[in-house]
Amino acid sequence: MSEAVHGGPTEHGARGTEFSGDEQPDELAPQLLPLDAWHRRQGARMVAFAGYEMPIHYDGILAEHLWTRANAGLFDVSHMGQLLFTGDGADRALEAVLPGDVTGLGPNRMRYSLLLSDSGGILDDLMVTRRDDGIYVVVNGATKYDDIAHFLDHLPDEVTINLMDDQALLALQGPRAVDALARLVPGVAQLVFMTAAAFDWQGTPLWISRSGYTGEDGFEISVPSDQVELLADALMAQPEVKPVGLGARDLLRLEAGLPLYGHDLDPETSPVMADLGFALSKRRREAADFAGASRILLEREQGAIVKRVGLLVEGRQPVREGAAVVDDEASEVGRVTSGCFAPSLGRPIAMAYVPSAMAVPGTVVTLAQRGKLHRATVTPMPFIPHRYVRAGGPK
Repeated sequence: MSEAVHGGPTEHGARGTEFSGDEQPDELAPQLLPLDAWHRRQGARMVAFAGYEMPIHYDGILAEHLWTRANAGLFDVSHMGQLLFTGDGADRALEAVLPGDVTGLGPNRMRYSLLLSDSGGILDDLMVTRRDDGIYVVVNGATKYDDIAHFLDHLPDEVTINLMDDQALLALQGPRAVDALARLVPGVAQLVFMTAAAFDWQGTPLWISRSGYTGEDGFEISVPSDQVELLADALMAQPEVKPVGLGARDLLRLEAGLPLYGHDLDPETSPVMADLGFALSKRRREAADFAGASRILLEREQGAIVKRVGLLVEGRQPVREGAAVVDDEASEVGRVTSGCFAPSLGRPIAMAYVPSAMAVPGTVVTLAQRGKLHRATVTPMPFIPHRYVRAGGPK
């Protein structure tokens, strides 16, 4: 059941029971995804992640990574928070905590944005879409209840938040994702990157966006939880599709240069530090009317002290999160926030925060991990080109 989260009247789009924002699940008892039994039947190895039991892999992380890059990987991302904001002025209200142009968002259009603290730190990164029935926002699973509490504190009573926990969320990613999904859902190929629409599949309503977290073309599909297993089976019956777990998803997003909240982004980090300035719309920058605007605009003008960069690491050994970036005197001046051996490149890569003077592509830096030093070179991201299907381009 969807739960209405509000500070005011329930008639503003509320669907389900009132939710005060305090009823967070017991963190010691991971929740089960709607597809939990399905994953286990597929041979998934399950691990605790973001408060849920999640599949980390089925056939192996490397095999699943390569399959997604060449075909279509099916990911269960139902742990993410699906929120629907309704009520008069919901789009304007959201601009109090998001730095993007929400009021100017066209029908069925999506935008990446950031939930910002009053000091300009990143509380979460999220996707915002205008639907006929409200503003649809997908937030990270590990932060969704904190996000809801923050929205409750900052939005007026006239705006209601519906936590759509009766909806599952699947991601179908890869160059052949459109072939597989179009057989089941005619018309879906007409979507382009960062657009979405409502579809019907055998009488089941689907909300589908052409988006994802791998750098590949693909789709995210919101489906009623009681129908998700039927849809997963139908997708798996397509020759292009195999299930893919969290392990490969992390490699894919890192190769694509996409930050992961709680690792590459946190409340101490500003959008300028994170190299996410594109999420600050021109209108909002000129108005300087978003949370943390004074700090963020000053950093845009003068530069942040540190900046998120991509690193190509020499050798074969990956450098992991937590490794230090050190100067010539072996003093720590930065840190690695994500790192892996990139199958698509055949070498280790990483993301790190380094002093702005070291953030110039081509700069050689030294990383310290477990008593060993590694050389790396600052490089532009993404590490491999994105393959999104954009408006005006080939489909």
